[in-house]
This record gives sequence, C-alpha cells and structure tokens, in this order.
Amino acid sequence: MKNYTPIERANLALVRTVYDEVLEPLDPAHVDRYFRPDYIQHSPMAETGAAGLKAFLVWANSVSPDAHHDVKRMFADGDHVIAHVHVVITPGTPGVAVIDIFRVEDGLIAEHWDASQELTGRSANNNGVF
Repeated sequence: MKNYTPIERANLALVRTVYDEVLEPLDPAHVDRYFRPDYIQHSPMAETGAAGLKAFLVWANSVSPDAHHDVKRMFADGDHVIAHVHVVITPGTPGVAVIDIFRVEDGLIAEHWDASQELTGRSANNNGVF
C-alpha cells in the first residue's frame, strides 16, 4: 500500500466526504462547502461551476431518487484522487462502473472527470469489473 502524504490523505478524506454528503444523497446543500465556485466540470452530464453541479444534483435526484454509489476503491496522487465506483441508478439493475477523477486545490474540489461503463451482467471472463 502506498504511503500517502498528509495532503494526499486529506484529499482522500475530502473526496470520501463528498461521496457521503453530496453524491450519494444527490444533495446540492453541501456543494459550496466542498467545491470551488469556479469548479471545472469535464463530464458532459453537467454544466461547469458549482452552480452547474447543484443543478445536476437536483435533476438527478428528481429522476433517480433511489440511486446508490458504492465506492470500491480510491487512490491519491498529489492533488488528484481517483475513485472506482459502482453506481446503481435504478434499484434492481446491474448499474454502471464509474471512474471519477477529482483535482483538489486548497482543500476544495477544483476539477472533475469521469468515465463510465454500463454493466450488463454478461462478461467474456469471470473476473468482474470491481
């Protein structure tokens, strides 16, 4: 296991808290506490900026109030945190495997990228995606 620096440990804790308080509950109420106002969003699902993230969370909660995020693993490299997450948008479906990449600046999320893979329940191997 990598020996993380104090800043990397703080960045990991920040991102874990963001999942717990913002992304899992799809709750925009804490966005200003954890994200820079000029937050840069690279995902095509949401507009850039903290206001764009808030609007996305309101929308996502309205269409998928029972969505669930299960963080499988997180890694830190300097000011970047990478999370491998199982997202189930609709309960009872296989969900989506997501890789989120966050850049942290001055203790706040400054930037976000993601990539996702829809899970079908079928695989050419028995290794699983997580």
